[in-house]
Amino acid sequence: MDAFVTRKKRKSRPDSESSATPGNDAHEDSTDMKLAILSSLHPHSDQETLLDILLAHDGDVGATSQALKTPLLPKKTGGSSTVAAQSSLRSFGLASPSSGSSPSSKRAKLLSRKGATLHLYDPIDISEHTPCTIIHNFLPAEQADSLLLELLEESKTFEKITFKLFDNVVSSPHTSGFYVGSYKELQEQKHEYIYNGMKLTDVRTLTPQLERVRARVQEAVNKEIQDRIRTHYGGKKLRYQSPEPWTPNAAFVNCYNGPQENVGWHSDRLTYLGPRAVIGSLSLGVTREFRVRRIVPDDEPDKPNKPDLAGQIAIHLPHNSLLVMHADMQEEWKHSVSPALAIDPHPVAGSRRINITYRHYRAGFHPRNTPRCPCGVPAVLRVVTKKRENWGRYFWMCYAGNVPGKEACEFFRWAEFDDDGNPVGMKQQDWGLRDEARPDAAEQKKIEVTGK
Repeated sequence: MDAFVTRKKRKSRPDSESSATPGNDAHEDSTDMKLAILSSLHPHSDQETLLDILLAHDGDVGATSQALKTPLLPKKTGGSSTVAAQSSLRSFGLASPSSGSSPSSKRAKLLSRKGATLHLYDPIDISEHTPCTIIHNFLPAEQADSLLLELLEESKTFEKITFKLFDNVVSSPHTSGFYVGSYKELQEQKHEYIYNGMKLTDVRTLTPQLERVRARVQEAVNKEIQDRIRTHYGGKKLRYQSPEPWTPNAAFVNCYNGPQENVGWHSDRLTYLGPRAVIGSLSLGVTREFRVRRIVPDDEPDKPNKPDLAGQIAIHLPHNSLLVMHADMQEEWKHSVSPALAIDPHPVAGSRRINITYRHYRAGFHPRNTPRCPCGVPAVLRVVTKKRENWGRYFWMCYAGNVPGKEACEFFRWAEFDDDGNPVGMKQQDWGLRDEARPDAAEQKKIEVTGK
C-alpha cells in the first residue's frame, strides 16, 4: 500500500493549503506520516475514512485535506447491530463540478485495499468502483412479492449441486433450480448441455412470474450495457463483447436459506455464454452481501497466499434489487456470497434469499458448436488468470475430472474468437490433445479443482 500512496507528488498550486503542510515536501513520506498529518488537520475523521480518501487522491495530502473540508463525513455508530447508512464516496470526488470534467470521464481508482473490505451502498459508487451496476426497487412492489412467493414455493424442490473437488464428491452450500424459456429448450438442456461435467436432470420451463419479469430485465440490462460502454469503455464495446442485444434465455435460481448458506469465490462458466458475458441478477428476500475482488495473477509481487491482495468490495443486495454484472466481470473479477453472522428477517421470505441470474446462452456456443474431448465429455471454456503469460487468453479443456467416478483426459486447445466473440478457426478434425503453449500442469489443476 505504501508503494501506492508514497509516490512523488505533483507540485501544488501556491495558493493551495497543501503548500503549508509538511506532507508536500519533495521527499516521499510514509503512509503513516501522511495519516498523522491528516489526523492533525482533521481530528474528527477516523483513520479508515482518511485512508480511503487519501487513496482516492493518489496519496496527495493537500488534495485529500481540501476534499475533507467540504462534505460531512459518515459517522460511525457504536454498539449497534443496525447497518448504518453510508455517505456516497463521490462526495470525495477527484474533480469538482467547476473543473469541467464529469465523474464518468475518468475511470475511478479501486478504493479497496489488501486485507480489508470496502462496503458500498450507493449505486453510483458501485458503478464507479466495481464491474457492476445496481438498480434498487427494480420491480413494482406487488410484482416483486408475487415473484418471491412463487419462487419460495418452487425452492422447496430445489437440490444442491454435486460435483468433484480434490477427488472428493461435495455439494454446493445452497440449493438451485434451472429454468429455460420453452419445452424445446428444456429438451436441449437435458440432453445436450453439460454442467459440472454432467447433464442436468432437473430442468424447468420459466414460471409465469419469471417469464413476466424477463422482458423487464432484458430492457434494463440492455440499457445498462449501453450506459457502461459510453461511460466506462470509451464509447466502444470491449473486445470479444457481443454487439447483439442481450436476450436472456435461461435462468439459474438460487435459494440461500439462512445466514450460513453461501457460495465461495468464483467466476461464472463461459462455456455457453461466450467471452465477455453479461448477467442480470435479481435479488429477493433478505439482504445479503455480494462480494467482488479483482483477479491478481500468481506471479504478481506478494501474491502467494494473498488472494485478497487488492482487497474486497461488498455490495449489499436488498430485496427487489437488480445487479448487472458487466462484460469485464467474469474474466477480471471473482465474486462470492459470504456467510453472515446475522441477518434481518424479511417479512415474506423470513431468513431466505432468492437470487435469479438471467443469462444469454449464445447460439455460437451451443454444444453442437463447441469441442468435445476424446473421453466423450464436451469441453469447458476457460480463461488464463493465474500468470501474466497468456493472461486473458481463452482455452478449451476436458471437464471429465469434475465428474464423480471419471478422470480428465489431456484434451486442450486454445480458443480463438473474432472481435464480437464468435468462435473462429476451430474445426472438429483439428481438435487436439496437446499444445506446447498450454497453461502448465499446476495451473490447469488449480483451474480444474476450483472450477474458477
